[in-house]
Amino acid sequence: MNKNITIAVASLCMVLVITACDDELPTMANFSDYAYSSLDEDAGSWTPVLLTSVDQVVIDAPSDVTSAEYMAELADLKSASANLTTDQLKKVEYWTNNSVIRWNEIALELVAKYNLIPGPNEDDTYTLPNPASPEGPPAFPFAHPPYACRAFAYLSVAQFDGLITAWHYKYTFNRQAPYNLDNAIAPAYEKSSLPSYPSDGAVIAASSRDVLTAMFPLEKDYLAAKAEEHLQSLIWAGVNVESDVEAGKHIGEEVAKVALARAAGDGMKKAQAPKAVSDSIKAAAFARFGWQWDNLELPTRPVGLTPLFGKVKMWNVPTVEEVRPIAPPAPGSAEFEENVKELKHYADNMTDEWRAIANFWQDGLGTYTPPGHWNRFAKDFIIKYKQNPIRSARTFAYMNMAIMDAGISCWDAKYYYHYPRPIQTIPGYKTIAGTPNFPSYTSGHSVFSAAGAAVLGYIFPQEAELCNFWAEEAAISRVYGGIHYRFDAVVGTDQGRKVAQYSIEKAKNDGAN
Repeated sequence: MNKNITIAVASLCMVLVITACDDELPTMANFSDYAYSSLDEDAGSWTPVLLTSVDQVVIDAPSDVTSAEYMAELADLKSASANLTTDQLKKVEYWTNNSVIRWNEIALELVAKYNLIPGPNEDDTYTLPNPASPEGPPAFPFAHPPYACRAFAYLSVAQFDGLITAWHYKYTFNRQAPYNLDNAIAPAYEKSSLPSYPSDGAVIAASSRDVLTAMFPLEKDYLAAKAEEHLQSLIWAGVNVESDVEAGKHIGEEVAKVALARAAGDGMKKAQAPKAVSDSIKAAAFARFGWQWDNLELPTRPVGLTPLFGKVKMWNVPTVEEVRPIAPPAPGSAEFEENVKELKHYADNMTDEWRAIANFWQDGLGTYTPPGHWNRFAKDFIIKYKQNPIRSARTFAYMNMAIMDAGISCWDAKYYYHYPRPIQTIPGYKTIAGTPNFPSYTSGHSVFSAAGAAVLGYIFPQEAELCNFWAEEAAISRVYGGIHYRFDAVVGTDQGRKVAQYSIEKAKNDGAN
């Protein structure tokens, strides 16, 4: 990320970003059902992420469309979809024929809701959110960027594996949609030749409900209500009979169990290390390099954010060490002093444009975090290119696996190198965007964004240049804000792209291309 190039494209990037995403908090995409660009009839042969085979989850063969049992289901569907209330029609319109998008939006909203750092107690101590008593105080979870990227990844992978299973059975049994069997049924969505058994919408509803409930336990009732509404809407819309829905629910629930079993053993429970472990990590870094990051927050938190997130199990990178970046320049070195000079220049000559870029990419407390920003971009591209549900789930899955792997790699570097922030090394220095409570090197925004941009550029090559612009701007925004040195951003961008390549290589060989 060359300084001159970055400054030259900053204005262009700002225009492009604001056009694509004109506010910071999650909003519901304004789209309706659409004709898919393809059905991906062979998707039942794609390689799942977690399942050992496409038929690991077993469902019964459906009843024949000429059977009395199916005729009764068809009659029930006609009755349920006739004379819908205004509220029911709104719900059918909301869920659309690509509900992967809606459940991703729900995840974004929950991340923003729970992205609130616990404050100090009256005695200046801190209490951590506890999954064993999520009601708190403080409430569990604190949906910081590491937590958020993990939630997005498990949600997306469960959806993807569930839909591969669904596509396998759709084309094995080839039971046509109700409206293709009975001309009297007028579906609420675009007609399609996609077989209806099992229901892909039900797979998405059940898997999403169960994964998000595990991630946000206080939202159990809300998520159950949303899933039930979604399942009912499939019948109201005239696209699935009850047995389609029940088979899809079974797949979604079983795949969610597999995803959550992985989550239970991925090491995240230990990420927020106790003080003794945190202190030993700091001491090891000081012995290794002669520097250390200190938390300047008052009252001082005894432990930075998730010191052991770098030990969490990765999706597609064999070991975190193989993507660990080179050491940063030593404080006081010529390269370091050049970076300090640049930070002081921005601070002393802050322009409206630099401030706007820093603020736009802040993605701080109360927002959907940097990983959420890239999920929103992915959603916009999915709609633009009219991807079907399984293709959409694949987009989210590979992007979010890459972003989570990148985050793990970033946190490994943060606590391995334990590099001090600019506010710690520059006397009297002030940022315009606050300072996070974890080490500086490398920049999380840079790593997350570069990984997200790389995967989206691979899946949507027409958008690759734009995505790279966004990633570059996200990186430089942290320098404008005074939160990071340029080398944090430059190396972090390279790091994110390198990590993302592992997910891209896996995507190239999953059978979907």
